[in-house]
Amino acid sequence: MILGRTSELKYLNTYYDRAGSQIMIVYGERNVGKTSLLRQFAKDKSCFYYRARSSSEREQRYQWRCELEKEGIKIPKYPSFTEIFNSIAHDKDEKVIIIVDEFQYIVKSGDAFMKELAGYANRMPQSTPVMFLLCSSSIGWVENSMVTRIGEAAYGLSGFLKVRELDFEIMTDFFPAFSMEQSIETFAVLGGVPGFWKCFDDRLGVKENICRFILNQDSFLYGEGQRIGREELRETGVYNTILASIAAGHHKLNDLYLHTGFSRAKISVYLKNLMELELVEKIFSYDVGGKANTQKGVYRISNHFVHFYFTYLYPNLSSLEEMTPGEFYNKYIEPTFNRHVAEYYRKVCRQYVEKWNKWERLPIKVERIGEWVGKLGTIDIIAQSKSGETIISICNWDKPMMRYDDYEWLLFCAEKARIRADYIYLFSAHSFDERLNQEAKLKHNLRLISMDEM
Repeated sequence: MILGRTSELKYLNTYYDRAGSQIMIVYGERNVGKTSLLRQFAKDKSCFYYRARSSSEREQRYQWRCELEKEGIKIPKYPSFTEIFNSIAHDKDEKVIIIVDEFQYIVKSGDAFMKELAGYANRMPQSTPVMFLLCSSSIGWVENSMVTRIGEAAYGLSGFLKVRELDFEIMTDFFPAFSMEQSIETFAVLGGVPGFWKCFDDRLGVKENICRFILNQDSFLYGEGQRIGREELRETGVYNTILASIAAGHHKLNDLYLHTGFSRAKISVYLKNLMELELVEKIFSYDVGGKANTQKGVYRISNHFVHFYFTYLYPNLSSLEEMTPGEFYNKYIEPTFNRHVAEYYRKVCRQYVEKWNKWERLPIKVERIGEWVGKLGTIDIIAQSKSGETIISICNWDKPMMRYDDYEWLLFCAEKARIRADYIYLFSAHSFDERLNQEAKLKHNLRLISMDEM
């Protein structure tokens, strides 16, 4: 059984149990676990899997026919797609599942596939239904171009399933030997991508994992930061420049303009494309009264591994070629790694607040959750109920102790944001000073949460 995909499996089984044929779109970024999910779903069911190639439509049909022949299915040398579907579903006494992985390659090479598929699904009698699962790693294409490209065939689609990254808590189950600290550090590097998790070994430390499986030129993850999105992006030099600039701390449009030399209009277009691919996100502060004190137009690299790559590997590629992995880590990663992880510790804390809300372990029923990025400081988490009751939080990773001054600074930021704090949650990866501990004993609305408690 795969970890953390219960709702996705339930969704697919709901459609499988319906009468008639279905055409489902299943998509998500590379290595997020789409194929593993579909294999688990199709287990003990009649299923045929085909991985599409980047080729002409005729070559596609020929290659599919060759794979069918390996299964003992006789079919013309250059069959139509309808003939392919017929050969797979012929004489089956249960619903057949046909998985077409990276189906965008077929769609982009011609119109026949989707037209024949839609027509075939409509013609199939209730007694011999087929479930088509069309899978893609091209998020931007599926969400922005696919419907226009396939035309009327879009009316025949039964549903969409976006396979997203898994939460931090699922990752801790995947790495049972890691401490909480090691798990958070690993999450900061790999994110919620199961295909990347398989590259790490929880019998080793995080540093040794990074040296062996990212900095080592023979490893799968070496250069993966460059490969992500390469098939979707044509002018990779421009995109690399923008990603490297954001990783270096240029988070606003004007900062990117001054650093890259590109026009603001050009940067805006490329940022839009990066956001469609979910490599970059635009930070929208929680909507509160103190808008005058809020930073606007802040961009952040949202893909954990791409962020790690452009923070440490991309700007130091020459040294990466010359140094041993251990030397490179000691010189370029270790000095700032704690600060890098701090951003993702905040993300972990937010996931825990969302989980506690789901389990009804918070003092309020949260309806909205976000962050506030101010000109003078940040409120890491703002969680608010329908009636306006509010929890605010800050998250300390890199300081050895959270101090009373940090608490006062959070209250100052709340004042600037013009938000009333009904409850205050202070997260610290380490400890709290004595004054904070005493304050928490006196105030029922102040909670101190250590990493051990999480």
